[in-house]
Amino acid sequence: MHCKSSPLMFPLSGIKIVEFEGIGPGPLAGFMLMQMGADVTVVGRPSASALPDELTPKDGTLLSRGKRRVTLNLKHDNDKARALDMVAQSDGLIEGNRPGVMERLGLGPDVCGERNPRLVYGRMTGWGQDGPLAQAAGHDMNYVALTGLMSLTEQPGHPPMLPPTVVGDAAGALGLGFGMVSALLGARNTGQGCVVDGAIVDVLAMLSPLVQLIRQGGGVDGSEPSVFHDSPFYDRYLCSDGRYITVGAIEPPFYALLLKQLELTDVDPAQQMDKSSWPSLKARIAQRFASQPSVHWNALMEGTDSCFAPVLNMAEAASHPHNVARGLYGVTAQGDIETMRGMRFLPLR
Repeated sequence: MHCKSSPLMFPLSGIKIVEFEGIGPGPLAGFMLMQMGADVTVVGRPSASALPDELTPKDGTLLSRGKRRVTLNLKHDNDKARALDMVAQSDGLIEGNRPGVMERLGLGPDVCGERNPRLVYGRMTGWGQDGPLAQAAGHDMNYVALTGLMSLTEQPGHPPMLPPTVVGDAAGALGLGFGMVSALLGARNTGQGCVVDGAIVDVLAMLSPLVQLIRQGGGVDGSEPSVFHDSPFYDRYLCSDGRYITVGAIEPPFYALLLKQLELTDVDPAQQMDKSSWPSLKARIAQRFASQPSVHWNALMEGTDSCFAPVLNMAEAASHPHNVARGLYGVTAQGDIETMRGMRFLPLR
């Protein structure tokens, strides 16, 4: 059993990554690898960010935290030569340009692979290196829309829900990181590097089998009411203080506990999947939650098997006891909330 004093391990210690400066998922992938111990050096541009000022942190430190930085003008031969020297000494590379940009700069996979045959060349794009949309601009919700996932949030009479901010970009970064670590293992075994085509649409498709399985069983995207869209036991509910809570009591024992906590003693838990009763029961549950403030339901239900959680803003999430115990977030001197740690690795004994 691990105690709180168990030392964290950093399995990518000794791995060197060169990250060519970009926005969004590419830097996030580098940040994730850094959190696992990799030595990440960012090759920065001399020009300003392409993002609007409103989307650019004033100090720009979050995704740069823990990384080294050098500024090079890759259109100048001397600076390009320095970049290639860095590549030759690295295990992996991350770039997030449109397909063909790195090749035109003389830093494509063929050139870099000649300098370093063991190199893992990570390419972060929305649409991928090939295909009809490869050269098109896009953003997070476009990728989620094209993979079919956004359609599964659509309910009759309502447009599809926008995904949580940058969920596609974050998934893409995680997918690129996973792909690069896999390729690094392969390079260690074979001595041969490779290109990791980290298309966000590919990663979202890779993450889709769970929802595809549910769809095949009629749980979503069918003619029948959906557990995830229509049931009374998997939804968000408004409390008397204007705050929302969530319940997801899908399994029968969890559903029975939810009914008990809400004092709905006349509802038979065995009839959980009687879909004809869902609309009226959802209205009753909504009325029950609306009768008390969220703090009441937090005290009654949080930490129990009714699958409950309050909807928190970022500041509240940073101070929630569970997240504090896990050391997930920190607050900077400027009052900004930042993720302090990602996946943790602990000794077996």
